[in-house]
Amino acid sequence: MNQPVRQRPLSIGPLRAFEAVARLLSFRAAADELSLTQSAISRQIQSLEEEIGCVLFLRGTRKVELSSDGAQLLPTAVAVLSRLDQTVRQIRRSRGRRVVNVSTFASFASLWLIPRMEAFQREHADIDIRVSAYDRKVDLEDGEIDLALRYDDRPSVPAEAVQLFEELLSPAVSPWYLQNPPAPLKTPADLAGHALAEEDDARPSAEFLSWRRWLNEQGETELQPRRWLYLNFTYQQVQAALTGQGVALARLPLVHEHLQRGELVEPFGKGRRLGCPFSYWMILGPNAARRPEVQQFADWVREQAALTRDQLAGV
Repeated sequence: MNQPVRQRPLSIGPLRAFEAVARLLSFRAAADELSLTQSAISRQIQSLEEEIGCVLFLRGTRKVELSSDGAQLLPTAVAVLSRLDQTVRQIRRSRGRRVVNVSTFASFASLWLIPRMEAFQREHADIDIRVSAYDRKVDLEDGEIDLALRYDDRPSVPAEAVQLFEELLSPAVSPWYLQNPPAPLKTPADLAGHALAEEDDARPSAEFLSWRRWLNEQGETELQPRRWLYLNFTYQQVQAALTGQGVALARLPLVHEHLQRGELVEPFGKGRRLGCPFSYWMILGPNAARRPEVQQFADWVREQAALTRDQLAGV
């Protein structure tokens, strides 16, 4: 016997969780983006599936995929949430709230920007910050985004882009991993006995962030590790290293505080660090000069970037 069709309106919370999981194809990444636990995201998706009466995701052991019903729902969910967010921003502005819209990429938001933002919000309680973390570039000309924090090479950014800091790569592990390693870890050749967390990404920068490039620079062109651990977000690699699952090729501007606190260590020291033609940049939108709140946030980002450069020199 067919179940009666539910008539009750959908809640926004589960719909936003659905959009995040559908876009990132990861319950964990969606939880990080929405500042929720992974179990909370799972409960919201389950609630939405029960409300609609269908399965929205095909859950595998290693990946999540949209079902046909989920694929049908996604464009409408994106449009509804986008319209809702835009209306809320307009209401806030009309009521005197000052909002700075920031576009960046997920790993930079998780590892560098968000951990520092409490200090800015403490000093500027009247400014709301909206962070959109997508691993794709947005058009600053459309006026929706005030400021972009990007990872790119010099030819790919506008002439007025501000370089925050350069990239620097180095193998990193948890110190307790070294207390009982699966094999010695004294030289690059020893990596053959270890799991290596690799950035699994199709973007141009991935070539320069790869273990293969680093190993070639060390003269280990044929080395194969004990196993590869492929992860498509940098913060996932950092988490893998912190939890002792293997060795990450760490992006030092994003993990230098972990090194300072002793949560990560460089098993080969500073001498094996490797640069990269890609850097971290700040780009202001065309209307930023007319909005003091955007200039205040940009000045704060410059100050934080200067601190990062100083701390990198001291690590």
